[in-house]
Amino acid sequence: MREAGSEVVVTLVARDYRQVAADLITLTKPRVVLMVLLTTLVGYDVGLTASADYLHVIHLLVGTLLAAGGTLALNQYWERDVDARMDRTRARPLPAGRLQPLEALVFGAVLTLFGTAYLAALVGGMVALVTMATAILYLFAYTPLKRLSPLCTLVGAVPGALPPVAGWAAARGDVTLGAWVLFGILFLWQLPHTLAIARLHREDYARAGLRVLPVIDRDGASTERQIVLACLALLSVSLLPAVIGWTGPIYLAGALLLGLAFTGVGIAHALAVSPRAARRLLLASLLYLPLLLALLAFDRI
Repeated sequence: MREAGSEVVVTLVARDYRQVAADLITLTKPRVVLMVLLTTLVGYDVGLTASADYLHVIHLLVGTLLAAGGTLALNQYWERDVDARMDRTRARPLPAGRLQPLEALVFGAVLTLFGTAYLAALVGGMVALVTMATAILYLFAYTPLKRLSPLCTLVGAVPGALPPVAGWAAARGDVTLGAWVLFGILFLWQLPHTLAIARLHREDYARAGLRVLPVIDRDGASTERQIVLACLALLSVSLLPAVIGWTGPIYLAGALLLGLAFTGVGIAHALAVSPRAARRLLLASLLYLPLLLALLAFDRI
């Protein structure tokens, strides 16, 4: 009996450790980190002027993964009270009580600082600087502004658009015109994407005290105008890689078709606002960006 009881205790402890590990991984928002890694890698690929240094790429991805995951964990630490009031987030590790706030704070801070130091030591100072700027803007500008002003969407799009700039800097050691073209594409893409999410979860956001645009803009006029304008601006900016000679006709045709389709979905949403239309817009945004980036990588001259 004693041996059987000991086995049960060992099993429960092992299960607890696995749950803690799973919850710590959840804090890093793996799907968001995957998008960060993808856009960083595209920035590196587009910025290359010679053959890729694969060890350099591995260091870039490892450091970015650590820093991005740590930043997102710290975001969940700062917003644990907000998450507890929203249906879509109350099951996260912190509001659900599966992790203690101090655990999340230490975990996020260590990952962010170590990831940034890793990039500085093994990839380059410029990359580390861009990565640190991303973390600072995300945590100390975008995160608190969500409780204060609908301008949070525009501010939050800045750190969200910096990963390809870091990738470009890793490839070239600078942040010249090409880096800012990539920044512009990512910045503009985030506006309809995040506004569609906020439109879908408006009541949840309102209950949590987040002043995103769809919460403040009750009739939706300003929200829909921003979505359509962002889609049109994105269509224009997405053609710049072909205009400045990075890419060939395949990218030009593909970017034009994707941009027109995405804009069409945005206009349809504006003309007939509904949860179904918002979901279509969100899905369109999730399809648009990886397809555009794939074209950019494939048809680079």
